[in-house]
Amino acid sequence: MQNFLRIHDNDNVAVAIETLEKGAKILISDAKGDISVTALEEIPAGHKIALEDMPEGTPVIKYGFRIGFTKEAVAKGAWIHTHNLKTGLGDLLTYTYEPTPVEETTTEDATFMGFLRKDGKAGVRNEIWVIPTVGCVNNVATAIAKQANAFVKGSVDEVIAFPHPYGCSQMGDDQDNTRTILADLVNHPNAGGVLVLGLGCENSNIEELKKHIGEYDPNRVKFLVAQESDDEIADSVELIKELIEYAGAQERQPISVSKLIIGMKCGGSDGFSGITANPLVGRFSDILISKKGTTILTEVPEMFGAETILMNRCQTEELFQQTVDLINDFKNYFKSHNQTIYENPSPGNKKGGISTLEDKSLGCTQKSGSAYVKGVLAYGETVKTPGLNLLSAPGNDLVAATALAAAGAQIVLFTTGRGTPFASPVPTVKISTNSRLANKKSNWIDFNAGVLVEDQNMAETAVALFDYVVEVASGKKVCSEEAGFHDMAIFKQGVTL
Repeated sequence: MQNFLRIHDNDNVAVAIETLEKGAKILISDAKGDISVTALEEIPAGHKIALEDMPEGTPVIKYGFRIGFTKEAVAKGAWIHTHNLKTGLGDLLTYTYEPTPVEETTTEDATFMGFLRKDGKAGVRNEIWVIPTVGCVNNVATAIAKQANAFVKGSVDEVIAFPHPYGCSQMGDDQDNTRTILADLVNHPNAGGVLVLGLGCENSNIEELKKHIGEYDPNRVKFLVAQESDDEIADSVELIKELIEYAGAQERQPISVSKLIIGMKCGGSDGFSGITANPLVGRFSDILISKKGTTILTEVPEMFGAETILMNRCQTEELFQQTVDLINDFKNYFKSHNQTIYENPSPGNKKGGISTLEDKSLGCTQKSGSAYVKGVLAYGETVKTPGLNLLSAPGNDLVAATALAAAGAQIVLFTTGRGTPFASPVPTVKISTNSRLANKKSNWIDFNAGVLVEDQNMAETAVALFDYVVEVASGKKVCSEEAGFHDMAIFKQGVTL
């Protein structure tokens, strides 16, 4: 196994697969000839080594694209990172639609064992969800779920509460976003039954929330206003017993994977993210889409610097313009709060070898695979078009993963080079970028993509990931579910009264 990798023939940096000691020699051979490089200093695993002398202001190329400019002269064999590399990105840009041809393929259908709902959607879990309209009843919701789990039977997996701090003292679009996300979760197919728990005096009270929920099956969705009940916990448990009777009678059945909607997110990245886990998820996305399934890519700020790759894969010019708006609206969000658009990656990202936002974004967007962009979604909007969709949401792990679930994703694929135990409202598959993490945190990691720099090829590993996702869709629990973790977070965008 090589201890380094040059990702693209045009790159003027290579990535250390293992730590390169000072004096270590690497040899790269390509059509242009041989490049021999001696490490002038220790290069940590996942970090970049210069393959040529670079005067100050030289474009640094990785993945075949510029990830920034040198801040000073960098010698061949030197470590390239935040100390000598700066972003080359600016603020709002003008974009031109230059469509990239995409070869669409169709492959044989596959099935998973899921729950087919009355509205035609497919669930991969049969859970009972307790959704508070306002943070004031969070503890009550948690207590209800705890008591109600004693009555679980049939095919019902579990009773789960999803506390959150919002639902009141909000204004305008911020309040509307909370209502929209809560309504999306009420309508989510992974929930065989839902209890909506209100307080009674909140802005996002049950009657307001019903306007966002739309038509619903009264056998599947029930409501309780705590201020109108003598004992809100006891009354809620009785309602959940009814939901368990209804949902528990449903059984898993074979369902086409064309019904699957899979969210894609990364966090705690490292220098291997764009080499192993993210391109692996991209291959998975292409496989699922070839079977008429759907994937959703989000975390818009981590598209900055690689957005034209996505824009030029938009199937129509209308989708291109929607993607331009997606990007620029988020840039304006940063500017409206007097924040830097191109903030450097997080401390964990930097430690793992990510130096600039372009570096992060070019790795991040590889999760989109090679398919056409078929849909562009606003925050809180649900999927309408099969295929690859882009979703407006921030990079924050919990907020973005919740947004993916609210958009309709039954499962989220989460790639990570640093590791995290968090969950989301739906099964969240943690995919490690390196084997060290997979071995160390086996209680967090569900699938190891680190084997791609060891002894496994991309095509076979992508099929293995696809098969694993089908297993999860058919009922196999992921690590965070085994641990009993269920998280949600709503995108706070306005003032608090």
